[in-house]
Amino acid sequence: MIRVGVVDDQTLVRTGFSMILDSEPGIEVAFQAADGREAIELAQRHRADVILMDIRMPELDGIAATREITASTEARILILTTFDLDEYVYAAVRAGASGFLLKDTPPDDLVHAVQVVADGEALLAPSVTRRLIEEFVAGSSTLTPAPGLDQLTDRELEVLSLMARGWSNAEIATELILGETTVKTHVSRVLLKLDVRDRVQAVVAAYESGLVRPGQRSD
Repeated sequence: MIRVGVVDDQTLVRTGFSMILDSEPGIEVAFQAADGREAIELAQRHRADVILMDIRMPELDGIAATREITASTEARILILTTFDLDEYVYAAVRAGASGFLLKDTPPDDLVHAVQVVADGEALLAPSVTRRLIEEFVAGSSTLTPAPGLDQLTDRELEVLSLMARGWSNAEIATELILGETTVKTHVSRVLLKLDVRDRVQAVVAAYESGLVRPGQRSD
């Protein structure tokens, strides 16, 4: 059973998303919250595998709530937003979010996204996530080497570079002439050495450290 928290200051949005998810076999809504402060309190009281998190809320915004929840629980955060290329979305990704969804996402896509994130495959819509990261990293002239990057082997650096370009494990396996299981092992080691919880955070680290640069070809 996938347990989900729904956080949004708009009652209709919160209720609508909760009804969709509660009606799906294998998913239950663990809690609903109207702001970031309430979200933190409930996330620490009720175990949730995935939390749908709005960004702009009173009391405490979704960025601060994401930072606190990812630091103190095992929940994965899925940001709810109206605009995909949004500096607030990027800030939330940097704070530990595992991906984002537009608020007008069809119900089937919402359910699928929750299942994907709960399963640990955090990089939703790789091309959009990559475009978001590129948009804001491109505006920064300062590179920040990721802790642990120097511990990666040459092969792990190759894998991280392809991950950062939005490639799936299957595509990486084909490109590097490896088994998909071997690629999964490399990905796990990359996450462990970089001390990040999922692929999104690894992609951010790859761009911000200069391993992959905005505008670099993805194929």
